[in-house]
Amino acid sequence: MDNHLEEITAKIREQGYRMTPQRMAILKVLIGNPNHPTVEQIHSEVKKDFPMTSLATTYKIVHLLKEMGEILEIDRGNDKAHYDGLTSDPHPHLICTRCHSIVDIDVPSLEGLPQDVIQNFGYQFVSYQFDFLGVCPKCQDHE
Repeated sequence: MDNHLEEITAKIREQGYRMTPQRMAILKVLIGNPNHPTVEQIHSEVKKDFPMTSLATTYKIVHLLKEMGEILEIDRGNDKAHYDGLTSDPHPHLICTRCHSIVDIDVPSLEGLPQDVIQNFGYQFVSYQFDFLGVCPKCQDHE
């Protein structure tokens, strides 16, 4: 995580931004969190150590990181966007339609799919997502 943090910090500085303690805290919450937090969850976590951090500051740095391609935005359209800071490479997620939990999964058989789509349909991708929607085991147990 330390190398990843240093690389992203350097890229943010290259964009002309100072790395304030608040921005560093936001970055640490994002890249160290496997739970795919929302901006509001990131902000809540950062405010524990930096109570004066504004929600606007959190939104700005998350937006910057997304634009730089350093994080993935997972947006289902009916819920607040969640962010994956562990890897910026497109990968599949399991998303519970009840509790909205998001889990990273590794499905090797999907690895060649983007290239197949490019070859067969001629699209040039800007981005893509593989999301599987369903009801997680924990929510199934509460039925």
